[in-house]
Amino acid sequence: MTSPAGRVPAGPNGVAGQPAAGANGRSTALPEKAADTTAEHPWPVRTLSMKIAGYVEKMSPLWVEGQVVQLNRRPGSPTCYLTLRDTDVDMSLSIVVPATTLDAMPTPVSEGGRVVVHAKPVFWTKRGTLHLDARQVRQVGVGELLARLEQLKGVLRAEGLFDRDRKRPLPFLPRRVGLICGRASAAERDVVENARRRWPTVDFEIREVAVQGPSAVTEVSEALRALDLDRSVDVIVIARGGGSFEDLLAFSNESLVRAVAVAVTPVVSAIGHDVDTPLLDFVADVRASTPTDAAKLIVPDLEEQRSGLQATVARGRRCVAQRLGHERQLLDSLCSRPVLAEPTTMVTTRREELDRLTQRARQRVLARIHREQDRVAHLRTQVLALSPQQTLERGYAVVQHADGRVVMDRADVDVEELLRVRVARGDFAVRPVTERAPSGGAGSRSRRTARR
Repeated sequence: MTSPAGRVPAGPNGVAGQPAAGANGRSTALPEKAADTTAEHPWPVRTLSMKIAGYVEKMSPLWVEGQVVQLNRRPGSPTCYLTLRDTDVDMSLSIVVPATTLDAMPTPVSEGGRVVVHAKPVFWTKRGTLHLDARQVRQVGVGELLARLEQLKGVLRAEGLFDRDRKRPLPFLPRRVGLICGRASAAERDVVENARRRWPTVDFEIREVAVQGPSAVTEVSEALRALDLDRSVDVIVIARGGGSFEDLLAFSNESLVRAVAVAVTPVVSAIGHDVDTPLLDFVADVRASTPTDAAKLIVPDLEEQRSGLQATVARGRRCVAQRLGHERQLLDSLCSRPVLAEPTTMVTTRREELDRLTQRARQRVLARIHREQDRVAHLRTQVLALSPQQTLERGYAVVQHADGRVVMDRADVDVEELLRVRVARGDFAVRPVTERAPSGGAGSRSRRTARR
């Protein structure tokens, strides 16, 4: 094979830009930057390792905090090896520390302890690994941890995660109880046995996880999310027995507390004893002083419920009996009244009253008829007395013209006019005739000739 044109053999150290021997002995030139590498112009592994070592070497010494999860210290060896893990997530780094540094510490470092390390990052090119070269190690004191927890508590309270109005009530009788506890722990036995002693048919979905140490936060959080997604789980209990302040630090972790805050299923915190108050107690929906107390909170007592039910049934029976007795007395009182003792009394009384009213109405109608008859007779007498017929009966007559007009004035009568005279019993015609008196007489006299 022939090397690509323009490549210069690199030196034995393999640094980019220096000559390097090709497969056929011809020299090639390596790219100066990682962005300039291609499939035809790659970096050797040694070049990349030395580049990374160069970048890491430029880093300044720094302070880093974590939890010791592994400590290897061989007798007689001047060097010890630690594995430092993040307190929140599953990430760790290897640390090389002189044995004299650990011996100079006031309190020996043990696995699970939280420390602050002053170290310089170092990249080992032979194995391609990164570790920290520790220069000073300090244990995180309880006072400092308490101060951090108080600060975190203030932040969470300001965000409203401790508010009472956001806490959800527990179901009266859950279909299934999710339990997060340690592996084969006393807390698990306390919760399960006491809960089943109170309600024998209670169903548990148990997640056994690490409740202490570097993996506790991750495992508890993952178990919480899995149970929260299970729709058959109505309540979740996070239980752990008592322990030291450092042992319970995992349940004051911010990521775990926030995971509980966003859970949809109600969460019961049963961590340690009554005096132990991790931050999980403040954000959980219900706090139990002990795992045994949690069992009393999540399920009702069967005997207590049975006694309450029996008392309620007995009270209901007494109330029904009292109500029936009262209604029976009221019914007897109603039946003893005359109207119900003799039901026909109501009809008889109404019939007599109806007869009286009918008789009174008949009498009033007859009296009114008699009065009106007398009034009609009186009016008839008046009409008869004032009628023209009565006038004619008294000897008067009515004189009319031929067209029916009544003669009202003598001047209206013509000579020889045929007039009609109406008397009481018939009528007849007359004609007026005028006669002159004899000469020499004192006056004249009129004479009328009547014809029947």
